[in-house]
Amino acid sequence: APAMAVQVPLWQHYLQAIRSRGARRAQDFQRAENVLLTVLEHVHHLDPRFLVDYSRDLEAFQFALRTSEEPLHVAVPLRVEADALLIEEAGAAEAGDGPAPCRLGVSREGARPERRMADDVLSVSSEGGAGCRGHIAPSKVLRVLKDLLVAAVVHCRHQGLVTPGSLNADSLEEKESHLSLLVSSGWRTIRFNIVPTVRRKLGVPVLERAQWMCGFPEGSLKRIISQEAALVPASAQHWRVSTDYLLTRLLGALGSLPGHRLDGLSILDRVNHESWRDGGQSPGLTFGHLKTVLLWASTLFPAPEDWAELQGAVYRLLVVLLCCLATGNLPHFVYPKRNLLSDAGLDLNALYQRVERFASQPEASLRIHVTHLGRGPPPRIGNGVKALLQLPASDPAYWATAYFDVLLDKFQVFNIQDEDRISAMQSIFRKTKTLDGKEC
Repeated sequence: APAMAVQVPLWQHYLQAIRSRGARRAQDFQRAENVLLTVLEHVHHLDPRFLVDYSRDLEAFQFALRTSEEPLHVAVPLRVEADALLIEEAGAAEAGDGPAPCRLGVSREGARPERRMADDVLSVSSEGGAGCRGHIAPSKVLRVLKDLLVAAVVHCRHQGLVTPGSLNADSLEEKESHLSLLVSSGWRTIRFNIVPTVRRKLGVPVLERAQWMCGFPEGSLKRIISQEAALVPASAQHWRVSTDYLLTRLLGALGSLPGHRLDGLSILDRVNHESWRDGGQSPGLTFGHLKTVLLWASTLFPAPEDWAELQGAVYRLLVVLLCCLATGNLPHFVYPKRNLLSDAGLDLNALYQRVERFASQPEASLRIHVTHLGRGPPPRIGNGVKALLQLPASDPAYWATAYFDVLLDKFQVFNIQDEDRISAMQSIFRKTKTLDGKEC
Protein backbone atom coordinates (compact mmCIF):
# COMPACT_ATOMS: atom_id res chain seq x y z
CA ALA A 1 0.00 0.00 0.00
CA PRO A 2 2.73 2.60 0.76
CA ALA A 3 4.21 1.94 -2.71
CA MET A 4 0.89 2.89 -4.35
CA ALA A 5 0.87 6.16 -2.38
CA VAL A 6 4.25 7.06 -3.91
CA GLN A 7 3.30 6.03 -7.45
CA VAL A 8 0.28 8.24 -8.00
CA PRO A 9 2.13 11.56 -7.56
CA LEU A 10 4.87 10.18 -9.85
CA TRP A 11 2.37 9.72 -12.72
CA GLN A 12 0.88 13.17 -12.05
CA HIS A 13 4.33 14.73 -11.89
CA TYR A 14 5.29 13.15 -15.22
CA LEU A 15 2.07 14.41 -16.82
CA GLN A 16 2.67 17.94 -15.50
CA ALA A 17 6.15 17.94 -17.05
CA ILE A 18 4.61 16.99 -20.44
CA ARG A 19 1.89 19.64 -20.09
CA SER A 20 4.37 22.36 -19.19
CA ARG A 21 6.07 21.71 -22.55
CA GLY A 22 2.73 21.39 -24.34
CA ALA A 23 2.03 25.15 -24.28
CA ARG A 24 5.48 25.85 -25.77
CA ARG A 25 4.92 23.16 -28.43
CA ALA A 26 1.54 24.65 -29.33
CA GLN A 27 3.21 28.08 -29.82
CA ASP A 28 5.94 26.58 -32.01
CA PHE A 29 3.29 24.80 -34.07
CA GLN A 30 1.32 28.04 -34.47
CA ARG A 31 4.37 29.95 -35.66
CA ALA A 32 5.41 27.28 -38.18
CA GLU A 33 1.84 26.86 -39.39
CA ASN A 34 1.46 30.62 -39.94
CA VAL A 35 4.56 30.56 -42.16
CA LEU A 36 3.16 27.63 -44.14
CA LEU A 37 -0.30 29.22 -44.52
CA THR A 38 1.34 32.41 -45.86
CA VAL A 39 3.09 30.29 -48.51
CA LEU A 40 -0.10 28.37 -49.37
CA GLU A 41 -2.04 31.65 -49.69
CA HIS A 42 0.44 32.73 -52.36
CA VAL A 43 0.10 29.30 -54.05
CA HIS A 44 -3.67 29.97 -54.22
CA HIS A 45 -3.00 33.46 -55.61
CA LEU A 46 -0.82 31.94 -58.37
CA ASP A 47 -3.26 29.10 -59.14
CA PRO A 48 -6.81 29.36 -57.70
CA ARG A 49 -7.38 25.61 -58.18
CA PHE A 50 -5.38 25.03 -54.98
CA LEU A 51 -7.30 26.16 -51.88
CA VAL A 52 -6.08 26.99 -48.35
CA ASP A 53 -7.56 24.88 -45.54
CA TYR A 54 -7.74 27.00 -42.38
CA SER A 55 -9.58 24.40 -40.24
CA ARG A 56 -6.42 23.15 -38.52
CA ASP A 57 -7.47 23.14 -34.85
CA LEU A 58 -7.33 19.35 -34.54
CA GLU A 59 -3.77 19.21 -35.88
CA ALA A 60 -2.66 21.79 -33.30
CA PHE A 61 -4.45 19.86 -30.55
CA GLN A 62 -2.74 16.62 -31.67
CA PHE A 63 0.69 18.27 -31.88
CA ALA A 64 0.40 19.53 -28.29
CA LEU A 65 -0.32 15.96 -27.08
CA ARG A 66 2.83 14.58 -28.69
CA THR A 67 6.46 14.42 -27.68
CA SER A 68 7.54 12.65 -30.89
CA GLU A 69 8.67 14.77 -33.83
CA GLU A 70 6.97 13.02 -36.76
CA PRO A 71 5.89 15.04 -39.83
CA LEU A 72 2.52 16.82 -39.74
CA HIS A 73 0.02 16.47 -42.55
CA VAL A 74 -1.42 19.53 -44.26
CA ALA A 75 -4.24 19.09 -46.76
CA VAL A 76 -4.33 21.32 -49.84
CA PRO A 77 -7.86 20.89 -51.23
CA LEU A 78 -8.24 20.89 -55.00
CA ARG A 79 -10.99 23.16 -56.25
CA VAL A 80 -13.18 20.80 -58.22
CA GLU A 81 -16.92 20.26 -58.47
CA ALA A 82 -16.53 16.98 -56.58
CA ASP A 83 -20.01 15.68 -57.39
CA ALA A 84 -19.30 16.01 -61.11
CA LEU A 85 -16.30 13.70 -60.73
CA LEU A 86 -16.53 10.15 -62.01
CA ILE A 87 -15.18 7.85 -59.28
CA GLU A 88 -13.94 4.58 -60.78
CA GLU A 89 -12.83 1.96 -58.25
CA ALA A 90 -9.72 0.14 -59.37
CA GLY A 91 -10.53 -3.38 -58.12
CA ALA A 92 -12.55 -3.82 -54.94
CA ALA A 93 -10.62 -3.96 -51.70
CA GLU A 94 -11.31 -6.86 -49.36
CA ALA A 95 -13.90 -5.83 -46.78
CA GLY A 96 -12.05 -4.55 -43.73
CA ASP A 97 -8.74 -4.54 -45.59
CA GLY A 98 -8.42 -0.87 -46.45
CA PRO A 99 -9.97 1.67 -48.79
CA ALA A 100 -10.08 0.61 -52.45
CA PRO A 101 -7.91 2.79 -54.70
CA CYS A 102 -9.87 4.73 -57.30
CA ARG A 103 -9.38 6.95 -60.34
CA LEU A 104 -11.00 10.37 -60.55
CA GLY A 105 -12.45 11.02 -63.99
CA VAL A 106 -13.57 14.49 -65.07
CA SER A 107 -16.87 14.54 -66.89
CA ARG A 108 -17.11 16.25 -70.30
CA GLU A 109 -20.49 17.51 -69.14
CA GLY A 110 -18.95 19.01 -65.99
CA ALA A 111 -20.00 22.34 -64.56
CA ARG A 112 -17.84 25.32 -65.47
CA PRO A 113 -15.25 24.89 -62.68
CA GLU A 114 -14.28 21.57 -64.29
CA ARG A 115 -12.93 23.49 -67.26
CA ARG A 116 -10.25 24.69 -64.87
CA MET A 117 -8.95 21.14 -64.65
CA ALA A 118 -6.53 21.79 -67.46
CA ASP A 119 -4.38 19.16 -69.12
CA ASP A 120 -1.48 19.86 -66.72
CA VAL A 121 -3.20 17.67 -64.11
CA LEU A 122 -5.20 15.34 -66.38
CA SER A 123 -4.05 12.09 -67.89
CA VAL A 124 -6.08 11.25 -70.96
CA SER A 125 -6.61 7.62 -71.86
CA SER A 126 -8.91 5.65 -74.12
CA GLU A 127 -10.26 3.73 -71.08
CA GLY A 128 -12.21 6.72 -69.81
CA GLY A 129 -15.15 6.33 -72.18
CA ALA A 130 -16.96 8.98 -74.18
CA GLY A 131 -18.25 10.95 -71.18
CA CYS A 132 -14.79 11.36 -69.58
CA ARG A 133 -12.33 14.15 -70.46
CA GLY A 134 -9.52 12.42 -68.60
CA HIS A 135 -8.43 11.45 -65.09
CA ILE A 136 -6.94 13.72 -62.42
CA ALA A 137 -3.50 12.15 -61.91
CA PRO A 138 -1.95 12.57 -58.43
CA SER A 139 1.57 12.54 -59.92
CA LYS A 140 0.72 15.50 -62.18
CA VAL A 141 -1.06 17.39 -59.39
CA LEU A 142 2.03 16.95 -57.15
CA ARG A 143 4.34 18.21 -59.90
CA VAL A 144 2.25 21.35 -60.50
CA LEU A 145 1.94 21.97 -56.75
CA LYS A 146 5.70 21.54 -56.25
CA ASP A 147 6.52 24.22 -58.85
CA LEU A 148 3.96 26.55 -57.27
CA LEU A 149 5.40 25.97 -53.78
CA VAL A 150 8.95 26.77 -54.94
CA ALA A 151 7.72 30.01 -56.57
CA ALA A 152 5.68 30.90 -53.46
CA VAL A 153 8.58 30.26 -51.04
CA VAL A 154 10.89 32.46 -53.13
CA HIS A 155 8.23 35.21 -53.33
CA CYS A 156 7.45 35.15 -49.58
CA ARG A 157 11.14 35.34 -48.65
CA HIS A 158 11.91 38.17 -51.08
CA GLN A 159 8.89 40.17 -49.99
CA GLY A 160 9.71 39.69 -46.27
CA LEU A 161 6.34 37.97 -45.68
CA VAL A 162 7.95 35.27 -43.54
CA THR A 163 10.60 35.37 -40.80
CA PRO A 164 14.14 35.14 -42.27
CA GLY A 165 15.51 31.60 -41.91
CA SER A 166 12.09 30.00 -41.41
CA LEU A 167 11.92 28.55 -44.94
CA ASN A 168 14.18 27.05 -47.55
CA ALA A 169 12.90 25.84 -50.92
CA ASP A 170 15.82 23.34 -51.02
CA SER A 171 14.14 21.35 -48.23
CA LEU A 172 11.11 20.66 -50.46
CA GLU A 173 10.99 16.96 -51.37
CA GLU A 174 8.60 15.22 -53.72
CA LYS A 175 7.30 11.83 -52.52
CA GLU A 176 4.79 9.51 -54.21
CA SER A 177 1.84 10.70 -52.14
CA HIS A 178 2.85 14.15 -50.82
CA LEU A 179 5.39 16.98 -50.81
CA SER A 180 7.56 17.47 -47.76
CA LEU A 181 8.74 20.89 -46.52
CA LEU A 182 10.76 21.94 -43.42
CA VAL A 183 9.57 25.04 -41.57
CA SER A 184 11.54 26.53 -38.68
CA SER A 185 9.70 28.28 -35.85
CA GLY A 186 12.64 29.55 -33.83
CA TRP A 187 13.73 26.68 -31.57
CA ARG A 188 11.98 23.90 -33.43
CA THR A 189 11.97 22.71 -37.04
CA ILE A 190 8.76 21.01 -38.11
CA ARG A 191 8.38 18.86 -41.21
CA PHE A 192 5.05 19.29 -42.95
CA ASN A 193 3.76 16.71 -45.43
CA ILE A 194 1.67 18.68 -47.93
CA VAL A 195 -1.05 16.47 -49.37
CA PRO A 196 -3.28 17.44 -52.32
CA THR A 197 -6.83 16.44 -51.40
CA VAL A 198 -10.20 16.08 -53.09
CA ARG A 199 -13.09 16.47 -50.64
CA ARG A 200 -16.25 14.52 -51.28
CA LYS A 201 -19.24 13.14 -49.37
CA LEU A 202 -18.65 9.39 -48.95
CA GLY A 203 -20.02 7.13 -46.25
CA VAL A 204 -17.54 5.00 -44.32
CA PRO A 205 -19.60 1.81 -44.01
CA VAL A 206 -17.17 0.04 -41.70
CA LEU A 207 -17.60 2.64 -38.98
CA GLU A 208 -21.35 2.33 -38.97
CA ARG A 209 -21.17 -0.96 -37.08
CA ALA A 210 -22.71 -0.86 -33.63
CA GLN A 211 -19.60 -2.09 -31.79
CA TRP A 212 -17.79 1.17 -32.58
CA MET A 213 -20.53 3.25 -31.01
CA CYS A 214 -19.59 2.42 -27.43
CA GLY A 215 -16.76 4.38 -25.90
CA PHE A 216 -17.35 7.54 -27.95
CA PRO A 217 -19.64 10.50 -27.14
CA GLU A 218 -23.18 9.87 -28.30
CA GLY A 219 -23.78 11.03 -31.85
CA SER A 220 -20.11 11.88 -32.46
CA LEU A 221 -19.48 8.98 -34.85
CA LYS A 222 -22.57 9.76 -36.93
CA ARG A 223 -21.51 13.41 -37.12
CA ILE A 224 -17.94 12.51 -38.14
CA ILE A 225 -19.10 10.01 -40.79
CA SER A 226 -21.55 12.51 -42.27
CA GLN A 227 -18.73 15.01 -42.95
CA GLU A 228 -16.86 15.01 -46.22
CA ALA A 229 -14.22 12.36 -46.80
CA ALA A 230 -10.78 13.35 -48.07
CA LEU A 231 -9.40 11.55 -51.12
CA VAL A 232 -5.59 11.60 -51.16
CA PRO A 233 -2.93 10.23 -53.56
CA ALA A 234 -2.45 6.45 -53.42
CA SER A 235 -0.14 6.15 -56.47
CA ALA A 236 0.76 8.06 -59.64
CA GLN A 237 -2.75 7.47 -61.08
CA HIS A 238 -4.91 6.47 -58.10
CA TRP A 239 -6.54 8.13 -55.08
CA ARG A 240 -7.84 6.62 -51.82
CA VAL A 241 -9.99 7.70 -48.87
CA SER A 242 -7.78 9.16 -46.11
CA THR A 243 -8.47 7.56 -42.77
CA ASP A 244 -6.07 9.96 -40.92
CA TYR A 245 -8.64 12.69 -41.39
CA LEU A 246 -11.27 10.48 -39.76
CA LEU A 247 -9.10 9.12 -36.93
CA THR A 248 -7.97 12.60 -35.86
CA ARG A 249 -11.64 13.60 -35.58
CA LEU A 250 -12.35 10.51 -33.47
CA LEU A 251 -9.43 11.45 -31.21
CA GLY A 252 -10.93 14.94 -30.86
CA ALA A 253 -14.28 13.37 -29.87
CA LEU A 254 -12.54 11.34 -27.12
CA GLY A 255 -11.01 14.59 -25.86
CA SER A 256 -14.49 15.90 -25.04
CA LEU A 257 -15.12 13.07 -22.54
CA PRO A 258 -14.17 13.36 -18.86
CA GLY A 259 -11.24 11.17 -17.74
CA HIS A 260 -7.60 10.57 -18.64
CA ARG A 261 -7.77 9.02 -22.14
CA LEU A 262 -5.65 11.69 -23.84
CA ASP A 263 -3.37 12.05 -20.80
CA GLY A 264 -2.65 8.32 -21.07
CA LEU A 265 -1.79 8.75 -24.75
CA SER A 266 0.52 11.71 -23.97
CA ILE A 267 2.34 9.75 -21.28
CA LEU A 268 2.89 6.69 -23.49
CA ASP A 269 4.02 8.82 -26.44
CA ARG A 270 6.60 10.47 -24.18
CA VAL A 271 7.80 7.14 -22.70
CA ASN A 272 7.91 5.69 -26.23
CA HIS A 273 10.04 8.61 -27.48
CA GLU A 274 12.39 8.80 -24.47
CA SER A 275 12.74 5.13 -23.42
CA TRP A 276 11.56 2.74 -26.13
CA ARG A 277 13.02 4.79 -29.00
CA ASP A 278 16.07 6.14 -27.14
CA GLY A 279 15.11 9.79 -27.50
CA GLY A 280 13.86 9.29 -31.06
CA GLN A 281 17.18 7.74 -32.22
CA SER A 282 15.83 4.19 -32.76
CA PRO A 283 13.04 2.94 -35.01
CA GLY A 284 9.87 2.08 -33.11
CA LEU A 285 6.22 2.84 -32.59
CA THR A 286 4.78 6.05 -34.04
CA PHE A 287 2.19 8.41 -32.58
CA GLY A 288 -0.20 6.89 -35.17
CA HIS A 289 0.30 3.42 -33.66
CA LEU A 290 -0.39 4.72 -30.14
CA LYS A 291 -3.42 6.70 -31.33
CA THR A 292 -4.87 3.47 -32.77
CA VAL A 293 -4.22 1.70 -29.44
CA LEU A 294 -6.20 4.44 -27.65
CA LEU A 295 -9.14 4.16 -30.09
CA TRP A 296 -9.32 0.38 -29.49
CA ALA A 297 -8.91 0.80 -25.72
CA SER A 298 -11.79 3.31 -25.71
CA THR A 299 -14.16 0.78 -27.29
CA LEU A 300 -12.90 -2.11 -25.09
CA PHE A 301 -13.23 0.02 -21.94
CA PRO A 302 -16.30 2.21 -22.57
CA ALA A 303 -17.11 2.77 -18.85
CA PRO A 304 -16.18 6.24 -17.48
CA GLU A 305 -14.66 4.65 -14.33
CA ASP A 306 -12.01 2.97 -16.48
CA TRP A 307 -10.54 6.39 -17.25
CA ALA A 308 -11.13 8.18 -13.94
CA GLU A 309 -7.66 7.56 -12.53
CA LEU A 310 -4.44 8.43 -14.39
CA GLN A 311 -2.38 5.29 -13.73
CA GLY A 312 -5.37 3.05 -14.59
CA ALA A 313 -5.90 4.97 -17.86
CA VAL A 314 -2.26 4.40 -18.91
CA TYR A 315 -2.59 0.67 -18.16
CA ARG A 316 -5.74 0.38 -20.29
CA LEU A 317 -3.57 1.51 -23.20
CA LEU A 318 -0.65 -0.69 -22.11
CA VAL A 319 -2.59 -3.97 -21.99
CA VAL A 320 -3.95 -3.39 -25.51
CA LEU A 321 -0.46 -2.42 -26.78
CA LEU A 322 1.22 -5.43 -25.14
CA CYS A 323 -1.38 -7.79 -26.61
CA CYS A 324 -0.80 -6.28 -30.11
CA LEU A 325 2.99 -6.63 -29.78
CA ALA A 326 2.76 -10.20 -28.42
CA THR A 327 0.47 -11.29 -31.28
CA GLY A 328 2.30 -9.17 -33.88
CA ASN A 329 -0.99 -7.58 -34.94
CA LEU A 330 -2.29 -4.03 -34.38
CA PRO A 331 -5.55 -3.86 -36.38
CA HIS A 332 -6.31 -0.60 -38.19
CA PHE A 333 -9.27 0.96 -36.38
CA VAL A 334 -11.44 1.41 -39.49
CA TYR A 335 -10.11 -1.52 -41.56
CA PRO A 336 -9.35 -4.20 -38.93
CA LYS A 337 -7.97 -6.75 -41.40
CA ARG A 338 -5.09 -4.39 -42.06
CA ASN A 339 -2.22 -4.95 -39.61
CA LEU A 340 -0.37 -1.70 -38.86
CA LEU A 341 2.67 -3.61 -37.55
CA SER A 342 3.17 -5.81 -40.62
CA ASP A 343 5.02 -3.28 -42.79
CA ALA A 344 6.52 -1.14 -40.02
CA GLY A 345 9.87 -3.04 -40.21
CA LEU A 346 10.15 -3.30 -36.41
CA ASP A 347 11.79 -5.88 -34.16
CA LEU A 348 8.55 -6.69 -32.35
CA ASN A 349 10.17 -9.06 -29.87
CA ALA A 350 12.68 -6.45 -28.64
CA LEU A 351 9.95 -3.82 -28.55
CA TYR A 352 7.65 -6.13 -26.59
CA GLN A 353 10.43 -6.65 -23.99
CA ARG A 354 10.81 -2.90 -23.51
CA VAL A 355 7.08 -2.26 -23.17
CA GLU A 356 6.61 -5.22 -20.79
CA ARG A 357 9.52 -4.00 -18.66
CA PHE A 358 7.88 -0.58 -18.41
CA ALA A 359 4.45 -2.07 -17.58
CA SER A 360 6.02 -4.24 -14.88
CA GLN A 361 8.14 -1.47 -13.29
CA PRO A 362 7.11 1.93 -14.70
CA GLU A 363 8.76 3.98 -11.97
CA ALA A 364 12.27 4.07 -13.51
CA SER A 365 10.96 5.60 -16.77
CA LEU A 366 8.74 8.11 -14.98
CA ARG A 367 11.53 9.72 -12.97
CA ILE A 368 12.36 13.01 -14.59
CA HIS A 369 14.71 14.37 -11.97
CA VAL A 370 17.61 12.93 -9.97
CA THR A 371 15.69 13.56 -6.72
CA HIS A 372 13.17 10.91 -7.78
CA LEU A 373 15.77 8.16 -7.66
CA GLY A 374 15.43 5.56 -4.98
CA ARG A 375 14.24 2.01 -4.68
CA GLY A 376 11.16 1.37 -6.76
CA PRO A 377 8.46 -1.17 -5.92
CA PRO A 378 9.00 -4.80 -7.01
CA PRO A 379 7.86 -5.93 -10.50
CA ARG A 380 4.07 -6.20 -10.88
CA ILE A 381 4.16 -9.41 -12.90
CA GLY A 382 6.15 -12.62 -13.03
CA ASN A 383 6.76 -14.93 -15.99
CA GLY A 384 4.06 -16.32 -18.22
CA VAL A 385 2.25 -13.13 -19.11
CA LYS A 386 3.31 -13.32 -22.77
CA ALA A 387 1.45 -16.62 -23.30
CA LEU A 388 -1.65 -14.98 -21.87
CA LEU A 389 -1.19 -11.94 -24.15
CA GLN A 390 -0.99 -14.15 -27.25
CA LEU A 391 -4.46 -15.69 -26.79
CA PRO A 392 -6.32 -13.37 -29.23
CA ALA A 393 -4.08 -14.66 -32.05
CA SER A 394 -5.49 -18.19 -31.67
CA ASP A 395 -9.04 -17.13 -30.75
CA PRO A 396 -10.29 -13.66 -31.77
CA ALA A 397 -13.15 -14.00 -29.24
CA TYR A 398 -10.59 -13.02 -26.59
CA TRP A 399 -10.46 -9.48 -28.09
CA ALA A 400 -13.10 -8.37 -25.58
CA THR A 401 -13.40 -6.42 -22.33
CA ALA A 402 -13.37 -9.44 -19.97
CA TYR A 403 -10.03 -10.71 -21.36
CA PHE A 404 -8.40 -7.28 -21.04
CA ASP A 405 -9.84 -7.01 -17.50
CA VAL A 406 -7.86 -10.17 -16.64
CA LEU A 407 -4.71 -8.42 -17.91
CA LEU A 408 -5.48 -5.30 -15.85
CA ASP A 409 -5.91 -7.52 -12.82
CA LYS A 410 -2.50 -9.10 -13.44
CA PHE A 411 -0.94 -5.63 -13.48
CA GLN A 412 -2.83 -4.80 -10.26
CA VAL A 413 -4.86 -1.94 -11.78
CA PHE A 414 -8.31 -3.49 -12.33
CA ASN A 415 -10.08 -1.39 -9.61
CA ILE A 416 -13.62 -1.93 -10.99
CA GLN A 417 -16.63 -2.48 -8.70
CA ASP A 418 -19.15 -3.61 -11.37
CA GLU A 419 -20.23 -7.14 -10.41
CA ASP A 420 -21.06 -8.28 -13.95
CA ARG A 421 -17.59 -7.28 -15.15
CA ILE A 422 -15.95 -8.98 -12.18
CA SER A 423 -17.74 -12.28 -12.85
CA ALA A 424 -17.03 -12.11 -16.63
CA MET A 425 -13.37 -11.44 -15.83
CA GLN A 426 -13.25 -14.34 -13.37
CA SER A 427 -14.69 -16.81 -15.88
CA ILE A 428 -12.00 -15.84 -18.44
CA PHE A 429 -9.41 -16.05 -15.66
CA ARG A 430 -10.47 -19.65 -14.90
CA LYS A 431 -10.13 -20.55 -18.59
CA THR A 432 -6.60 -19.16 -18.77
CA LYS A 433 -5.37 -20.47 -15.42
CA THR A 434 -3.70 -23.52 -16.94
CA LEU A 435 -1.50 -21.54 -19.33
CA ASP A 436 1.72 -21.60 -17.38
CA GLY A 437 0.91 -24.07 -14.67
CA LYS A 438 0.59 -21.72 -11.74
CA GLU A 439 1.03 -18.04 -12.38
CA CYS A 440 -1.43 -16.93 -15.09
